[in-house]
Amino acid sequence: MKRLGIFVFEEVEVLDFAGPFEVFSVAAQLSDYQLLQVSTFGTSQTPIRTKNGLQVIPDTGLDSLESMDFLVIPGGDGTKKIIQNPGVLASLQSKINSSQWTMSVCSGSRILGKTGFLDHKAYCTHHEVFESMEEIVPTGMPQPQLRFVQSDRKIWTAAGISAGIDLALHLTELTFGKELATLTAKYMEYYPYLDKK
Repeated sequence: MKRLGIFVFEEVEVLDFAGPFEVFSVAAQLSDYQLLQVSTFGTSQTPIRTKNGLQVIPDTGLDSLESMDFLVIPGGDGTKKIIQNPGVLASLQSKINSSQWTMSVCSGSRILGKTGFLDHKAYCTHHEVFESMEEIVPTGMPQPQLRFVQSDRKIWTAAGISAGIDLALHLTELTFGKELATLTAKYMEYYPYLDKK
């Protein structure tokens, strides 16, 4: 059983985490919960408010989070505060280092950039975040023409918001096989994935 953790924090963009959550949770469901366990984590277990006010209670806090096989780092305005918190960044960096792969969505790239994972590497982010990323990781190689990109062996970055669903399905296919990814997309009626096959 593999474990996947999704980071949630104040002012996180809803679809950035909820899109991948749906993809990976449906993949877990369709495999009778034998392949994957999906959970959320925050800086603590305190409820957070997302961008536009949705309240979410993380399953666990970062300090008590066990190592995860896979991580999702979403974006949102809250990333601006996260990258100013050295303690949180150090904890995230440790979890990312021990993961098999980590994906960011949208401005979640700020967190990967600030922790050094995008130095001299290609990356995607929201179209309004590339300018800020050039300050955070000046050696990075922005790819604004792509929906998602593999930055290195274990780091993936997606463009804005809905691109997280595209990358989550792609990683489902790479990790668990095309059949499960296709079944997941069919269940979700997500035609961008199905139409490219």
